[in-house]
Amino acid sequence: MTKETSPHSKENDEQPLPPNQVTKPLTPPDHTDTLRPNPKELLNGAPISLARLKKFAGQNILSVDDFTREDVIEFARFAAFLEAVEIAPYHPLDGKIVITAFFEASTRTRTSFESATLRLDGKIISIPDAAITGVKKGESIGDIGEMFNAYGDAVIMRHTETEALKEILGNLRIPLINAGNGSGEHPTQALTDWYALLKWRPNLAQPFAGDPAERLHLGIMGTPGTMRAVKSFLLMSLLFKDHLRKVTIVSEMADPLGPELKDAITDSGIEFEVQADMSAIVNDLDVVYMNSIALLGGSYRTMDRKYKLNAQSELKPSAVILHPLARLDELDKSLDETAHNLYFTQAHGSVFVRQALLLAVLDRFHRLPENSPLQ
Repeated sequence: MTKETSPHSKENDEQPLPPNQVTKPLTPPDHTDTLRPNPKELLNGAPISLARLKKFAGQNILSVDDFTREDVIEFARFAAFLEAVEIAPYHPLDGKIVITAFFEASTRTRTSFESATLRLDGKIISIPDAAITGVKKGESIGDIGEMFNAYGDAVIMRHTETEALKEILGNLRIPLINAGNGSGEHPTQALTDWYALLKWRPNLAQPFAGDPAERLHLGIMGTPGTMRAVKSFLLMSLLFKDHLRKVTIVSEMADPLGPELKDAITDSGIEFEVQADMSAIVNDLDVVYMNSIALLGGSYRTMDRKYKLNAQSELKPSAVILHPLARLDELDKSLDETAHNLYFTQAHGSVFVRQALLLAVLDRFHRLPENSPLQ
């Protein structure tokens, strides 16, 4: 490749970066009202904090506690940059190997991490099922972690056991990203959720300044105490407490939170309630987060499935719905073509969020074009 055609040439770095043609921002079908917010609106012409992102170089990402509000915003803005412009020709993950070790079933999380890596020219060692590993023969997760040190540069792991992170970290010396640990947490899902919300309402990235009545009423249909994606979303939402008027947990359980989450919400100062009657509050919700699948005791259970939404539900016209997927019948397909559907944007944006995380953890910022908006 000659200097004239090289994406790393000075001439190219002085030109505006072209729109993303490799992983184009998806637009909804013409006949639908499905939401696809423009990622450029989140960038708003301001530089992205390189110093804030670089502090994650070589670090594990295990919990929402690993992020501050400012971290979430900068990762979302970095993801928006990756979604909006073309950086694939710069091959930023070239030479890096990412191990996706999924000891529990996954569709979106595993494939989005693998897509994120491959589209930036990294390489993947994929373990899609515990049954094809030494675990089947009785090998410990700790010993597997020792082997991973020699085979790759970072590990993304999902496991049925909440304590699996602690076990593998006993030997693992390369960065670990938690893709779901039993009923524990799913921090990168929460980051994906908030990327969708920040694109939908870019003003959420700023301190709240306005009529308190304009703050959001957040409804969670599920059981955060046992659903890791819901738990992580709720914990990350508390970082944006100034934008929240109220949090309502809609659940069949008398205590869907547990002491840790209840203390976290109480300490935040946000008004919250647990409600068993969805019809009593659904028309006041601005954001609805749904889930019905929980991993309990190593097997999947459906919970709170009596709470269902469809196109006839009495939702606010401006209300949006998030769902980590997979869905069952709690989220009807009749909502897919409506302006309430933010869940497809949520899922599609996960590739760019996970690209941002991998570039930070593997410290590959030097491989980005010089005129990137990182300062």
